[in-house]
Amino acid sequence: MLFQIIKKVAKLTSLLIVCSLLSTCPSVYANIRPGGLQKGVCYATWSKDSFSTKYSDESLSRMAEIGVEYVSIVVTYYQEKYNSTKIRPTDLSPSDSSVRHVIKRAHKLGLRVMLKPHVDLIDKFDGTYWRADIGFSNQNAWEEWFSEYTKFILHYAKMADYYGVEILCIGTELAFTTIKDDLWRGVISEVKSEYSGQLVYAANWDNYRNIKFWDALDYVGIDAYFPLTNKPDPSMDELKEGWLKWKDEIETWLVDINKPVIFTEIGYPSTSHAPYTPWKSGSYGNANLEIQAKCYESFFETIWGSPWLAGVYWWKWGTNIYSGGKHNRQFTPQNKPAEKILEARYKDYINTTTTTTTTTTYAMLAN
Repeated sequence: MLFQIIKKVAKLTSLLIVCSLLSTCPSVYANIRPGGLQKGVCYATWSKDSFSTKYSDESLSRMAEIGVEYVSIVVTYYQEKYNSTKIRPTDLSPSDSSVRHVIKRAHKLGLRVMLKPHVDLIDKFDGTYWRADIGFSNQNAWEEWFSEYTKFILHYAKMADYYGVEILCIGTELAFTTIKDDLWRGVISEVKSEYSGQLVYAANWDNYRNIKFWDALDYVGIDAYFPLTNKPDPSMDELKEGWLKWKDEIETWLVDINKPVIFTEIGYPSTSHAPYTPWKSGSYGNANLEIQAKCYESFFETIWGSPWLAGVYWWKWGTNIYSGGKHNRQFTPQNKPAEKILEARYKDYINTTTTTTTTTTYAMLAN
């Protein structure tokens, strides 16, 4: 009994310290939003030239119309297996010319840009391996992979600097590799020698607390695929309750980190499993646009406007304005009720040092 009381007191103390930091510590949070809260979406393609088409230009314009102010441009390179040390582009990798085009087009529309290079696996063995499993059993292999990764990320760091990209994401969901803190710090040092903008790393939702090099970056990045509930048809209150648990965890952890947070990815497929396995694509079952919209709204009702949150990027926006639609099970909010929610919330939030209050509800937007 005494132990439980001590735990509760310690937790309450931690939360009070967080509140104090968020409200009174100018050295940490005074510049949390130098360009305003980052109202973003992730923009991804697995095609060499899609970023440079007229359809992509139209899709970027639509983004701007609904209140998006930041776009995360995703570019993917590949390695053969989880223990391969060579990283290379394939036919699924956007070409440099198309990446340059989309950066310039975004800037012309007044959008700010995050460049977010990814590394994926070609051979996933039984289908369960992914980029989080990249790793090695000996130091030589680790150093070889990091040398290769440094070349890969420096290519985009130089491009980002030349074209005035506002934020560079130095890595995404490479969970096993982050045990090599010294080698990651070497990568960061090399990037800083070529790129003068802001830096973030995108940690998976279950790995962000394990990373040691946050102090070397401008932001903590979290790919926020947090499970909200295990119920098949949750109410809005149940979804919000699920978010509040993770909000408590993040705020308690931030006591020692003192960095603003970007949700470098967040998203939900339009399927019934979205609330409990939001990271899974909508590859089976019937489309469920309502549950996707409810998940969007639960985020805006609980996390949006938190003083520690510097930005959010929804996964993902397609390179064609006709993407999505009422029969689409995938992550895109395009041409779905979720897009209406995104537009209303993004346009409602005024980028000042204070958060505006919105009375817009899911029920109003979903109609």
